[in-house]
Amino acid sequence: MLLRQWLVFEAAVCTAVAQVRSRLTEDRGQATAEYALVVLGAATVAMILIAWATSTGKISWLLNKVVDSIADRVS
Repeated sequence: MLLRQWLVFEAAVCTAVAQVRSRLTEDRGQATAEYALVVLGAATVAMILIAWATSTGKISWLLNKVVDSIADRVS
């Protein structure tokens, strides 16, 4: 009977220690913050690229090249 009580007590202590460890090393919030920063960085780079491309007229040049290339392949 004493052994059974000891095993129950030991299992409870191990469970409590595991729960405390998981709370101390939980990374879910950190991963979310890192993901948000990466998305924000990618959006910033995309906005800078779009602003540059529209101010230099490169978008219309690129679209003309694509349409011309497709038209050449079709005919």
